[in-house]
Amino acid sequence: GDASLLSPMALAALEKSRAIFGYGRYIDLLPPELREGRRIASTGMTREIERCEAALDAALGGEECAVVCSGDPGIYAMAGLVYDLVEERGLSAADITVSVVPGIPALCAAAALLGAPLMHDFASISLSDLLTPWERIEKRLYHAFAGDFIVALYNPRSKGRQDHLARALELARAEREESTPVGIVRNAFREGQHVALSTLGTFDPEDADMLSIILIGNSATRILPAPGDNPFAWERGARMCTPRGYMEKYRKGAAV
Repeated sequence: GDASLLSPMALAALEKSRAIFGYGRYIDLLPPELREGRRIASTGMTREIERCEAALDAALGGEECAVVCSGDPGIYAMAGLVYDLVEERGLSAADITVSVVPGIPALCAAAALLGAPLMHDFASISLSDLLTPWERIEKRLYHAFAGDFIVALYNPRSKGRQDHLARALELARAEREESTPVGIVRNAFREGQHVALSTLGTFDPEDADMLSIILIGNSATRILPAPGDNPFAWERGARMCTPRGYMEKYRKGAAV
C-alpha cells in the first residue's frame, strides 16, 4: 500500500537489511530510498521457493536481509514458507535468526476504505486453487456463509479462474439475502485505488481481479446511505458497516 502505512518496525527492518528479496510488484512498491544501496533480488509468481531459498542462503552467509510481502507476511504470504525451508534444512536458532514483522493485511486496508464491515466474526478465504484443492475451498465457503460470518475473499478472479467467484457468490446467495452488502476494493492505498459498494444481488464478478479483495456482509451488515439519489455512490460517502452489538446491548430500543 501507501508508504505512509509502512510501520516503524518494518521500516527499521528494511533499513537494517543489506539485501531485499521479493516479488517484483512488491519490490516496486518500496520507497526508492529503501532500495538504494541495497542488493535487490526479485522473482515472479510461482517462484516463491526460489526467492526464499536465496534469502536464506544470503542470511546464512552473514548478510542481513529482508523478504518483503504485500500486507502482512504471515497472511497468504512468505513467512510460513521461510519457516518450512528452515525446518527442511534442519536449521536452529544458532544458525539463523528469523523475525516476522507484522503489516497491514489487505482485508484490514479494504475494510478501512469501506467503513467498518469487519466489526463482528469474519472468515478470510482465498479463491485461488493453485495450492489448495477447489473442493476444500468450496467446503470452507459453504460453512462460512452458513455460519453467518462476514466473508473476505482474496484472489477472487484471474484469467485462468473465471468461474470460482461466481460459484462463491452462488453459495453466498443460498444463505444470504440479495440485499446483503458487498464491498470491493482494488489496489487498496495504492495508485489506481478503486472502492465500490453494491449488494449480493447486483454485484458483478467481472469487476474483480487478482488485485481486488471482496467483503461480503453477514445478516446484520448494512450500508449507511449517504445524501443524494444513489446510496451506493462512494464519492458521496456511503459506508459498509456491521454492528458489533453495542447499541442493542447498551441502548435498549435503539435501532441496530
